Amino acid sequence: MNKLKRIDLTSNQITEIDEDAFRSLPALEELVVRENKIRQLPELPHGMTLIDASHNNLGSKGIKPEAFKEMSSLLYLYLTDNNLDHIPLPLPHTLRSLHLQNNNIQMIHEDTFCNLKDINYIRKALEDIRLDGNPISISKTPQAYVCLPRVPVGRLY
Repeated sequence: MNKLKRIDLTSNQITEIDEDAFRSLPALEELVVRENKIRQLPELPHGMTLIDASHNNLGSKGIKPEAFKEMSSLLYLYLTDNNLDHIPLPLPHTLRSLHLQNNNIQMIHEDTFCNLKDINYIRKALEDIRLDGNPISISKTPQAYVCLPRVPVGRLY
């Protein structure tokens, strides 16, 4: 089991995952737990490349502070259709795709994507950001997007 790289538990009516469930899986790279009823993400191995916890009951309190900070290989983070009220920070610089559609995100801080201390910083990897279906206005914090190769797509309020 310590060589397991991918787990897909889609549509299993899961409500809870034990905090230690993935500790003995250091090689785990992809976790798909879409379409369940999960309220909290457990601690995950730092070598993750894909996390898909879309269509659950995740609130912002269900994701530990700095949960993704040490995940220097994370490329894809999908948290669509949950109950998040903010973007979990910090996001790894390796991230290519971030899907947060249909949550309750109302504000984006200026340093969510960009490094405010370095005005020349460009976050080249993050090319796919979906924020549609959130009560947010891009115009309220335009500085939050200046380092991105593309402005987030979708219908924003």
